[in-house]
Amino acid sequence: MTTKVMAFGEALIDFLSNGATKAGELESFTKFPGGAPANVAVAVARLGGNSHFVGQVGDDAFGHFLKASLEDYGVETSKMLMTQAAKTALAFVNLDDTGERSFEFYRSPSADILFREKDFDASWFADAKGVFHTCSNTLTDADITKATLAGIQMAKQANWIVSIDVNLRTNLWPNGEVDCQRVIDWMQSADVVKASLEELAVMAEDPFALIDESLNAGVTLFVLTDGGNPIRFYTKEQGEGEVVTPKVEVKDTTAAGDAFVGGLLYQLAEKGGDRQSITAFSKQDLVDVIRFAAACGADSVTKLGAYPSLPNLAEAKAQLKRF
Repeated sequence: MTTKVMAFGEALIDFLSNGATKAGELESFTKFPGGAPANVAVAVARLGGNSHFVGQVGDDAFGHFLKASLEDYGVETSKMLMTQAAKTALAFVNLDDTGERSFEFYRSPSADILFREKDFDASWFADAKGVFHTCSNTLTDADITKATLAGIQMAKQANWIVSIDVNLRTNLWPNGEVDCQRVIDWMQSADVVKASLEELAVMAEDPFALIDESLNAGVTLFVLTDGGNPIRFYTKEQGEGEVVTPKVEVKDTTAAGDAFVGGLLYQLAEKGGDRQSITAFSKQDLVDVIRFAAACGADSVTKLGAYPSLPNLAEAKAQLKRF
């Protein structure tokens, strides 16, 4: 069995607009399974990885749809909880003319943020190797933050790679105000961090000083995206480098970042799967890993939706050849 990749956080319904904006046109929304950590879990499974999802949905029609959808795509869901205490989260997604999305969330409260520290089970981390992945949407209140940090601590104790995608959604935070120090502390608990330049600018006047601070705090690999500009990466061992992203026809960017992260985690799991393995990578190894992840992200934007747009291994390799 290949190394386990366990994504923790929200699974929700993306209602994707048909884009109708003119007078007399009827706007409609199509239901897609979504949620950043769930998307990452599917991305890993689509590539052939040993993918697991940890989180909570409502014991409602949407929650059962999400569980079935994850299973249909090959994600192991035995660690996915259901509750009658709250409903499954919803997000309404609009796309502009370039395929960029905007979100309107219905998540206050929702089942995913009722997951608690006690809901984690140390036996989930019994494997000698693994990758544990989280996003900042599980930091928006104190209780779900405690749960997130408990999972990270269990993963570290098991010598698993801890991965973080900042994935900052300011409209999910109370009054739209991000607790920047909470996010930074969480971010710096990881081995691998992926963030956008825009996200870092929310948290620090000097994003690059924050990257240096994070590396000094123990982050092994920091991956920085900046729209269509080259992806940059930073390490203490191998210095820094960059990867140029492929040019493709963009239809929908909904799952681009999650496809990228899924490709990155798939590669980290395949090429090691424990915390020491990343430090042994050469600079060329890191370039190869990030190029593969970028190919996954590029392939996903050529299709609509979240799960349906995530590439399988053959599609990712084909996109990689177009660099």
